[in-house]
Amino acid sequence: MTPSVLVIACGAIAHELVRIRELNQWGHVAFQCLPAKLHNSPGKIPGAVLGKIETERRNFAKIFVAYADCGTGGLLDKALAGTGIERLPGAHCYEFFAGSERFHEFADEEPGSFYLTDFLARHFQRLVINGLGLDQRPELMPVYFGNYKRVVYLAQTESEELQLLARAHADVLGLEYRYHYCGDHPFELLLKPELEKEEVWQK
Repeated sequence: MTPSVLVIACGAIAHELVRIRELNQWGHVAFQCLPAKLHNSPGKIPGAVLGKIETERRNFAKIFVAYADCGTGGLLDKALAGTGIERLPGAHCYEFFAGSERFHEFADEEPGSFYLTDFLARHFQRLVINGLGLDQRPELMPVYFGNYKRVVYLAQTESEELQLLARAHADVLGLEYRYHYCGDHPFELLLKPELEKEEVWQK
């Protein structure tokens, strides 16, 4: 089947997207992922997404953006306004991985929570420590993390290796550690209404 739907996504959620596509047999869906490191410069996300839309729009019957606001402060929504293209709801991927209700419970329970996903647990050194320059300036750790109280690992898999890594990252940050297994189901529930619509099968 030739894909008729393009999902423009953050590279940090690529594995989850592929698993959900395979589970639901969405042969009509293709993914193109932008670099996860854009999250360290969220102001660049809207332009990168629009650039991909302009390049690919003629090739697909439907495009969907698998980004939440992701720290753009509403700029992504402004960029998409008038395009007829929708994005995932919510402020960030932690919310759609955990489910909005469960995420807000965590946030209300402890506002000073720093969240990890499988991707961030695996790439913590590169994206967080190196990405924030803490490998060169460790004295900046309190500046970035002084207001946090705990690390909450929102796990998509039950990998013991990643659990050990996440706990080690919490230790590096000097924060309490909390583990919560989410799986892919909350994320899948958000994608289904957009990717299972009958009309998207026709190009």
